[in-house]
Amino acid sequence: MLKSENGLLAKAWKRLSQSVKSPEAVHERSASDSAVDPRIAEQAGSLAPIVWLLGKVQSGKSSIVRALLPASEDVAVGSGFRPCTSSARIYDFPVEAPLIRFLDTRGLGETSYDPGEDLAFAESHSHLLVVVLKALDHQQDAVLKALVHVRRRHGNWPIVVAQTSLHEAYPPGMQHPDPYPFVTDDPASLASAGVPNDLIRSLAHQRRMFAALPGSGPIEFVPIDFTRPDDGFVPVHYGLARFHEVLTRVAPQALVTALTEAREDAGDPAARRARPIILGYATAAAAADVVPVAGMVAVPGVQATLLHKIAQVYDVPWDRRTYAEFAGALGGGLIARYAGGYGIRQLTKLIPVYGQTAGAAAAAAMSFATTYALGRAACAFARRRKAGGIEPAEVRQAYAIALAEALRMVKDRNFTGANGDAGK
Repeated sequence: MLKSENGLLAKAWKRLSQSVKSPEAVHERSASDSAVDPRIAEQAGSLAPIVWLLGKVQSGKSSIVRALLPASEDVAVGSGFRPCTSSARIYDFPVEAPLIRFLDTRGLGETSYDPGEDLAFAESHSHLLVVVLKALDHQQDAVLKALVHVRRRHGNWPIVVAQTSLHEAYPPGMQHPDPYPFVTDDPASLASAGVPNDLIRSLAHQRRMFAALPGSGPIEFVPIDFTRPDDGFVPVHYGLARFHEVLTRVAPQALVTALTEAREDAGDPAARRARPIILGYATAAAAADVVPVAGMVAVPGVQATLLHKIAQVYDVPWDRRTYAEFAGALGGGLIARYAGGYGIRQLTKLIPVYGQTAGAAAAAAMSFATTYALGRAACAFARRRKAGGIEPAEVRQAYAIALAEALRMVKDRNFTGANGDAGK
């Protein structure tokens, strides 16, 4: 099987090289050339993990979005949300081809609110429930009612409870306790760290409110306080490191990857634009490979287009000479070695054997993973080339790391073939 798969990959790689335009065929770029194809944006959105934000109005949900996505600091997050159900709205980041999506339920507290519609929207995606409560607010009946509904259907879903606005319990002139003390919920330890007694009691009361929820999924509590610079509290994102730590521990891998990439790309506009494009084209490649014969033709074309898009993002030429340099940096046997060996072995573990459907699922998953890895490697190559030099070792490492990330995302998504849809 391995030899056969390597042969297919070699043919696909050859077809990909033939898809690269010759120097004379490369035309001058226009604004429309670098725009994200709406179909690719749709593919990216179909795979982008959802963070479902549950909380009352003014509980701090938008502040969490801004803190998790540093690149959105200059964006009015509140105005970036758009309606997606009758009682919720969605925020795509980036808008043009989302890497991550935030679902904000607005109807909490309304007597007519039924979370069923919002649940149906979210449950087909890899996602995480983030419940947002003001630390001194004990009127959370609407939030708890919605959570009961969710956990009765998905008892294993993890929940992270963000307890916000800690400073509302501080006496005048008090700053945040330093170092951050809320790695424990022991009252004596918190008191000795300078946490006000009223805040200690309120945080503990909120934890007890969640004790009766059905389901076995973990529930993690993280006290945080995300403020504006002119509020006078330092740091402005108090508890963010702890929040990241908890998310990394309980969130699906696809979400951890998306959040990590968003933070890493905060100071690199080109990488920030490229990531969702890569995700969109990788998903398109997976969809193309559901039909094996069509996949052999379509996937290399998708990958070739992706390489051109990345070149446009980084503003470097992409012709046969550039392609040859990229192929040389990757190394002739790299794709066959990583994808044909490690990749196929991993997919054998992830996808059950059930006739031709399993073969299509494996092909779709492998096309997703290799296209994603190819795009990430192309970013490393383009960044170095634009700076005046090429580091083959860096390009190869980017491919290997991205392939491993993609295979973990495949596992989270439970690939079954068409469009990379997860099992529901």
